[in-house]
Amino acid sequence: MLEISNNSELPTIPNKRYFTIGEVSELCDVKPHVLRYWEQEFPDLTPVKRRGNRRYYQRQDVILIRQIRSLLYNEGYTIGGARQHLAGDSVKDDRLQSQQLIKQLRTELEDILKILR
Repeated sequence: MLEISNNSELPTIPNKRYFTIGEVSELCDVKPHVLRYWEQEFPDLTPVKRRGNRRYYQRQDVILIRQIRSLLYNEGYTIGGARQHLAGDSVKDDRLQSQQLIKQLRTELEDILKILR
């Protein structure tokens, strides 16, 4: 799954409700056309589509994309294998997402503390 060592090379996810495909591309180090392809291959990846068919990703989508990226690029899974792995690990994914959220909140709080000092 997405380990802290793999996550350290990626930027911190900003505290926003929605992200454009360009922002997600930079946050996850994946090209936009790959994100659009992954939407077809992974049923859990469903960004909100608005006017002009523009995609808006939420925080959980960004976390899922980072997990998919880790499975495909770091752990050597195929697309089908990654899909099966994600489908079988829903409880683990919830725990992992919670851990990632706590880590990010801690980082943000430490930054705020530095500013206050």
